[in-house]
This record gives sequence, structure tokens and C-alpha cells, in this order.
Amino acid sequence: METLEAIGKRASLKTHLSARQVEQEKITKILDAARLAPSARNRQPWRFIVVKDKDVIETLASKAFSEANLVMREAPVIIVACADPSDAVFDVGLAVENMILAATDLGLVTHLMGGLDGDELKNILAIPREVRFVIATPLAYPAEGSYEEAAQERLSQRTRKDLQELVYSNAWGRPF
Repeated sequence: METLEAIGKRASLKTHLSARQVEQEKITKILDAARLAPSARNRQPWRFIVVKDKDVIETLASKAFSEANLVMREAPVIIVACADPSDAVFDVGLAVENMILAATDLGLVTHLMGGLDGDELKNILAIPREVRFVIATPLAYPAEGSYEEAAQERLSQRTRKDLQELVYSNAWGRPF
């Protein structure tokens, strides 16, 4: 899959998770894609916790996840992205984008979860107080069929603003 194709096919599919184990090789490729993201002054401020233990995932689901994210307890892997607040949290977003695009390329489902109880999550995962929880995502195979089949409905419902609504030419408000 080419980069632009992965960008177009990426969708949040939290209701389409299979409990099938994700191969360590794929997890490593996805994390390596995150590691290769650009960062200010090459500080690489991101840190990731890969949660595969079902008991830990269940504890996260019961204590840190919102009601809307309880389906994540089905995921075989949860990846938690963190950063030192003194570093650029934006850079962590770049790394996470690389990660979810790599997952899409490998046919795996992701769904960014920001609305978690950060204090509970930090407590469960022994994240130091000074480190900031940024975002988490499940990493799973689609429940049925291929990623493309699972994403088809979601992508058909997704709308995006026209470039003319988002982009200006030479100054604010000037048509692109």
C-alpha cells in the first residue's frame, strides 16, 4: 500500500476488533514507523507502552476507559503514547500518525482514544507523575474479513470539508 492510499483508507474501527493475536513482527514494524517520525530538534519525546496482558487490558477497561471505549477490552494489544510535558507533545502526534498509518498498511485496526482517565491509566501502567499520557489505541485485526471490508462502511459515511474551507492563499481568508 502506498502512503497516500493508507491515508485515504485509514478509519477508526473500534467496533470491528478481533481477539486474534497480532504478531510481534507487525507490532515492531508499527513502533518502528513511529520511531522514524520527525521531531523538533530531533528530541524524539515519545514513549510507548505496549499492553498485551489481558488482565492489564481488563483493568484499564474497568478503571480508565470511558463507557464508549469499553469495546477495547476485546483488543489483543493496546498501545499507550506518552510524553514528557517539557517536550513537544505535537511531536508525539506525528509519531502516532506514523504508527496508525503503518497499522493501516498492515491491515490492522486502530482507534485513537483520548478520553481516558489519565490518572487511573498512569497508576495502572506505573507511568511517572511528570510524564503526560497523550493518547492510546487498540491494535487488532478486523473482526471479519479484510481491513478494507471493515473500513468500507465507515469510510462511506465519513465527510471531510472542502479544501476551500480549510486553505487560504497568501493571507487569511483569501481563496485558495
